Amino acid sequence: MAKELTHFINGEHVAGASGRFGDVMNPNTGEVTGRTPLASAAEMDKAVQAAAAAFPGWAATNPQRRARVMFNFKRLLEDNMDELAELLSAEHGKVIADSKGDVQRGLEVIEFACGIPHLQKGEFTEGAGPGIDMYSMRQPLGVVAGITPFNFPAMIPMWMFGVAIACGNSFICKPSEKDPSVPIRLAELFMEAGAPAGVLNVVNGDKEAVDAILAHPQIPAVSFVGSSDIAQYVYATGAAHGKRVQAMGGAKNHAIIMPDADMDQVVNDLIGAGYGSAGERCMAISVAVPVGEETADRLVAALKPRVEGLKVGLSTEPDSDYGPVVSKAHLEKVQGYIDLGLKEGAELVVDGRGFSLQGYENGYFMGGSLFDKVTPDMKIYNDEIFGPVLSVVRTKTFEEAAALPTKHQYGNGVAIYTRDGDAARSFASQVQVGMVGINVPIPVPLAYHTFGGWKRSAFGDTNQHGTEGVKFWTKVKTVTSRWPSGVKEGASFVIPTME
Repeated sequence: MAKELTHFINGEHVAGASGRFGDVMNPNTGEVTGRTPLASAAEMDKAVQAAAAAFPGWAATNPQRRARVMFNFKRLLEDNMDELAELLSAEHGKVIADSKGDVQRGLEVIEFACGIPHLQKGEFTEGAGPGIDMYSMRQPLGVVAGITPFNFPAMIPMWMFGVAIACGNSFICKPSEKDPSVPIRLAELFMEAGAPAGVLNVVNGDKEAVDAILAHPQIPAVSFVGSSDIAQYVYATGAAHGKRVQAMGGAKNHAIIMPDADMDQVVNDLIGAGYGSAGERCMAISVAVPVGEETADRLVAALKPRVEGLKVGLSTEPDSDYGPVVSKAHLEKVQGYIDLGLKEGAELVVDGRGFSLQGYENGYFMGGSLFDKVTPDMKIYNDEIFGPVLSVVRTKTFEEAAALPTKHQYGNGVAIYTRDGDAARSFASQVQVGMVGINVPIPVPLAYHTFGGWKRSAFGDTNQHGTEGVKFWTKVKTVTSRWPSGVKEGASFVIPTME
């Protein structure tokens, strides 16, 4: 029987009141396992008011005490890792090991947020002028919100609320309606860690809930991760309502393979980065760009048996390389792109469309697919497929290969494989992409650096986590202070200067 899911508002589970629900599926079986409420604007406002009531006390809590809550939360994440991973896999479909990685990468941002007493320090200048000192402070914004995607239901909420709450804000999380159980569980653990009620709220919903966040006058800042079209909508709508917005969109991440690259490493990395999590990662490598025909022939010959040998299975099976995609609609979408690639003239080296898992024929499984001789004018090259599909685009020169990610509409991540330090350095410096890997397939920065793409992969000026995250979730106040020993007579009508 499908379980009835709830919102989490003001430290309590709250039943949905809108009368609208969405089905939560187990992608392994195609069965409905839960019903999640889809919030109305009135329900969103209830969460905002709870967060607004909690904000003054939390903002006034000194940074050390806020950090202690983060330390407690980190410990609880570690203690409950297995439970969180199993819950995540059951609704998303990624294998348990990958689900643990999802939780771990979020936990690392919580570790970073434990340093908030240092991170939130301002600046001080003694003697900026005669008897004048100047100092700045970073203060929280208030009630802030995050709109998170289905593909990382643990990591991305923690990327957002970990830094935001550590800075003294209260938070509304609107997770994907496809896999909402992990964000709810994270909120429960955050309360157990010592956070006051109302500091972290989870409100389930669809576009109506998103629009309620974007229009709400008490929410000054919103972070979003999802597709580029929706990211652009969130950015434009939020900005029109006077909000600070960071909106991360889609990707088409290239891997440039130079003739001198270690081909064994390249193939291993492409298999993991291209097909892990069924390709449902915004940092997945989906385009391999070998330089030279000989390099391309070697690459495709080495990739073909590895793709054919991928172990596609249940997300709970420890020997599965990857599990199902998230939904039937998404499975059909990915398969449709393979149909399109054939019509466009690409060579389908490995076809994953006919895959079916015995005993789980209703699950959303798909074998790995490999295209060769893809060209930049093809839709399968320009669009984000977001599935277990790798395209090979052959190039003649390094310059031709390096130009591809720079010209592409997306600019999230890119990698280059080479033993030539000069080529790697030149590429990293000149490529118009936000995150670069040198002999690294998925260049997701660690928590104390910052995550963000360029072009249609990101809208807004500030990246996620790291010190950029602290800047996004705070505002700067600068104080000019004078304590004169004597009072001078008369008024000055000239703008103050330091002369």
